[in-house]
Amino acid sequence: MSKADATDLLLVEDVPSLANVYREFLKKAGFDVTHVSLGSDALNHIRTHLPKLVILDLQLPDMAGLDILRTLQSEDLPTAAVVITAHGSINTAVEAMQAGAADFIVKPFAAERLIVTVRNALERQRLRTLVNRFQDDMGRSRFHGFIGSSPLMQPIYRIIENAASSKATVFITGESGTGKEVCAEAIHRASPRRAKPFVAINCGAIPRDLIESEIFGHVKGAFTGATADRDGAASRADGGTLFLDELCEMDLNLQTKLLRFLQTGSFTRVGGSKVEKVDIRIVCATNRNPQVEVEEGRFREDLYYRLHVIPIHLPPLRDRDDDVIEIARALLQQYAKEEGRAFDGFSPDVEAIIKAYPWPGNVRQLQNVIRNVVVLNEGAQVMPDMLPPPLTPGLSALRPAIRPSTPIPTVTMVGDSTSPASLGPLWRIEKDAIERAISACDGNIPRAAALLEVAPSTIYRKKQAWDEMVARGN
Repeated sequence: MSKADATDLLLVEDVPSLANVYREFLKKAGFDVTHVSLGSDALNHIRTHLPKLVILDLQLPDMAGLDILRTLQSEDLPTAAVVITAHGSINTAVEAMQAGAADFIVKPFAAERLIVTVRNALERQRLRTLVNRFQDDMGRSRFHGFIGSSPLMQPIYRIIENAASSKATVFITGESGTGKEVCAEAIHRASPRRAKPFVAINCGAIPRDLIESEIFGHVKGAFTGATADRDGAASRADGGTLFLDELCEMDLNLQTKLLRFLQTGSFTRVGGSKVEKVDIRIVCATNRNPQVEVEEGRFREDLYYRLHVIPIHLPPLRDRDDDVIEIARALLQQYAKEEGRAFDGFSPDVEAIIKAYPWPGNVRQLQNVIRNVVVLNEGAQVMPDMLPPPLTPGLSALRPAIRPSTPIPTVTMVGDSTSPASLGPLWRIEKDAIERAISACDGNIPRAAALLEVAPSTIYRKKQAWDEMVARGN
C-alpha cells in the first residue's frame, strides 16, 4: 500500500510497550497510525479528525473503552472500531459488539490476526457507506423544493448536491413547466451561498431594449425614464446566485457583454463608465435546444461552451412514473390549506385520470389544475366531475382504464394471416398495432396506452422515433 493510499487509524492503548508493537505491525502493513493513551484524548481526536478506524483497548486510565464505543454510536460517527483487551470473555465481547464494535481481539495476538481484523473491519465500513449512499440516492422523494421519487429524478438530485458547492456555471434544459427555476433555487439552497440573494431574470419576458439594464443596472439619465441610478440583477445577486431563465431569448449583442462579464466578473452599468465587480454564481436555463440555437446562429457558440459546464436536463412530467401523483397530493394539501378547504385526497378515478393524462404543460399545468379544483369546489375528496378542461373532455375516453365494465374496442394486434409473406420487421408490427389502437380510440393516446397496457410516454417516445426514421428516409 502506497503512502497516498494509506488509511489513517487511531490506536487507543495505555501500555506504551504494547502500543509500540501494534504501531509497528500496522505501519508495516501500510497504515498511518495515531496513538493516544487516554479515552478523553481519543474522543477529542475522533471529533476533530475522524479516523477510518479506531483500535480500542477496553481498559483505560480515565474511562472504559465501552463508553467510547457508545459515544461513537450515539453521535452516529462514521468510523469503525475494533476492540482489543486482555480481559476477554463472551460477555465482554457481546457487550462490545452491541455498543458498535466491528470485531473483538483478545490479547496477546499475532500481527497477522490484527492486520486481517483491521482490513475486514475497514471493508465492512466501506460497504456500509456505499449502501447508505445508494439508499440516499435512490430513496429521496423530496429535495430542496422538488417532489418525486422516480428513478429519473435521483441522478438529478445527486448532480445538484455535488455541483452546489462549486462556482461552476450550471446549464438547465427541459420543457416549459418542468421546474427549471426550482432546480436553480435548489442549487442555491444547497450551496455555501444560501445566505446570500438568489436573483432570477426571465430573459424572454423583458423587452430587448431593457434587458441589459435589468441585468447590469443603469445610471440616471441613461435613457428616457431613467430618473435615478438603479442596481441591476448582477449587483443585487452579489455573493449569491444569478439565474438567467430562457437564456436563448437573449439578443446577440447582449450575449457578447454577458460573455465578457462571465470571463471577468466585472461590468459597466448602462450609461455609466465605472467598472464594477461582483462575486456571483451563474445558473441559466432554456426550454429550447441550445445546440440547435448555436447551429442556426441565434446563440453564440463561445458563450454556449462558457456556460455549458454542468448540464442538467429535467425530464417531462409524463416520463416520471408516479411522481405526478406524489406532486398532485402535495399540491392538494398545500392549496387546500391556503384556501381553507377540507380536501384530503383524490378518488381512485381521479388518480387514474391524472396518471393517464400526458401533461404537456408539465408541473406548471398540474399546479394550475389542482389550484382550479381547490378554489372552485368543496369536499373531502376530489371527484372526476371537479376536474377542469382539458381533463374533463377526456373522462369518457379514459373511462375504460378506470371502469373495466365499459366496452373497449377490439384492437387487432397483427394481421389475420400468419404466412411468411404477411410478416415484417418487429418495429413495423409494433407501429401498426399502436396506430390501430390510437385510431380505435379516436386519437386519444392515453386511452390507447391503457388498452395496450403501456405508459402513454412509451407511445409518445416511439412515435417520435418513427417520425425521425421517416425524416431520415428510412
